[in-house]
Amino acid sequence: MDRLPDLSLLSHAEKDALIHTLRAQVQALTVRVVELEAKLDLPPKTADNSSLPPSRGKKPNREDQPARTGPRQGSLGRQGGGRRLAETPDETVTARPSRCAHCQAALAEADLTLTARFDKVDLPKVAPVVTRVERYAGHCRCCGGTTLAPLPEGLEPGTPFSHTIVALAMYLRFVHHVSYRRLSRLLLELFGLAISEGALDAAFRRGKPRFDAETSAILARLRCARVVCSDETGVRIDGQNGWNWVFQNDELVIHVIRHSRGASVVAEVMAGHRPAIWVSDLYSAQRGHAAAWQICLAHQLRDCRYAIETGDTIFAPRMKALLLRAVVLARRHRSLAESTRREYRRRLEHALDAVMALAPTNRHGQRLRRRYGKLREHLFTFLDHPVVTADNNSSERELRPTATYRKVTGGFRSDWGADLYAAVRSVIGTAARRGIHAYQAIRTTLQGQSVLAPG
Repeated sequence: MDRLPDLSLLSHAEKDALIHTLRAQVQALTVRVVELEAKLDLPPKTADNSSLPPSRGKKPNREDQPARTGPRQGSLGRQGGGRRLAETPDETVTARPSRCAHCQAALAEADLTLTARFDKVDLPKVAPVVTRVERYAGHCRCCGGTTLAPLPEGLEPGTPFSHTIVALAMYLRFVHHVSYRRLSRLLLELFGLAISEGALDAAFRRGKPRFDAETSAILARLRCARVVCSDETGVRIDGQNGWNWVFQNDELVIHVIRHSRGASVVAEVMAGHRPAIWVSDLYSAQRGHAAAWQICLAHQLRDCRYAIETGDTIFAPRMKALLLRAVVLARRHRSLAESTRREYRRRLEHALDAVMALAPTNRHGQRLRRRYGKLREHLFTFLDHPVVTADNNSSERELRPTATYRKVTGGFRSDWGADLYAAVRSVIGTAARRGIHAYQAIRTTLQGQSVLAPG
């Protein structure tokens, strides 16, 4: 109601209705004011006490430190351990004095002693190596046919850029998040190689089928896996919101970028396969996809910390201490005997009974108590399955480059670019679990080879 009507024109019934309407509005506003005042007293959510990503947090300023009396680290006054000498130097330069610097007397070989040995490291000038290919055709006088000369592998007609150049460009683009414009300039200024942004885009498109094929092979193995860990993070695709999903374990990594954050993405990736154990946070779309479920305890510790900061002194402190005991056990549970793990779980469950018997008065403590009353059987699954971790940190680490890519580039301009990024990250993540670094994995895939170990 913007303006109060003329009360002299209203009947008693209309005035009563107006009073009831205004009273209802006052009551609603009063409740809202109470809620806002309660929020003013709450601590801010950070990456330490919630699921807020570290990129959205702010580091506190360092406190003033006393003035240094000695040389700063890295200055000329620091001795340091030094760099190891190269085992096989490319060149050795020997400096021997021939005469005494004081009296100019000649120095013999017996007068010389080695006083220092060190390496000087430099990079050679890098320039493109251009191979001119001249292909002849032979015309048969007998049958009139034409025969083209065979070409060595890697010198086929088409793009002038080798797999090595495309692999380097992909490595800089998808691992170090270099934009097309900066990448074109970098290749020109560092290597003297002129490649336009359009040529880079075309090279990536030509390489995409190789990564799609490798991702399909990785996905086939994931659909037979016993343990799957999953997580997701937001991305931008052609101005629209999307999500980068990751599904991984100790051997495989699959990235999938879709416009949906629903459970349909999980169903699409798993294609009916139901693993023995699933590890994830509490997001509803990631529940119910395996026979057993391990809740990420790192997320629960952050939620307990936030409840403590809001004033819960009854439930959250005890629950946090119990979860910390479980996290300590998770660091060595793979080396424990099965009977020992069963005993540790029995003790944790007994301690959890005591914590659940508490009656917190703080609403955040009450919320946590209701949560663990429903999900308590999924807190300590890792003690029944030694191959399972107690947290989902490995999935979060796999998604960290995506968050960096989003902040640096702003997102993807097309669906095919998002799909290529997901495929490249899948190959890089799977290769890393086999001791293969990112550039080598990209180059291997472009050459038509697989980063998967022989199965």
